[in-house]
Amino acid sequence: MRYPEPLIAPMRAELSQNGVIEARTPEQVEQLLAPGSGTVMMVVNSVCGCAAGKARPGILMALKHSVAPKTSATVFAGADVEAVQRVRELLPEFAPSSPSVALFKDGKPVFMLHRHQIESQQAPQIAAMLTQAFDQYCQ
Repeated sequence: MRYPEPLIAPMRAELSQNGVIEARTPEQVEQLLAPGSGTVMMVVNSVCGCAAGKARPGILMALKHSVAPKTSATVFAGADVEAVQRVRELLPEFAPSSPSVALFKDGKPVFMLHRHQIESQQAPQIAAMLTQAFDQYCQ
């Protein structure tokens, strides 16, 4: 069963109101992560507390960094079920995780931040891990 949209709308908006593109279908995921797409940060958003208090704030801090992905996008676990599944299919070497943040370069995964890494950190540390990945892969 999918989460009711009125429940998750504010959680979606936290990212989308800050320039993060919502990918709600597998086709939108494919388009965003196509070969030649450059660097794309793909967030698997979630209703959990670590998404609210750590992941989303850390992501928003990281996006203020001087180096950032060409595109930032998100899918919502428990709502965009097929889109999340497609993202996970594109990350075969990584266990499913939500929330999580993957960085793709020309459609290939180059960095992954798992839930267990998010749970054990605060937003500024998450932002630091992401900006380090941005510096490495988005130059």
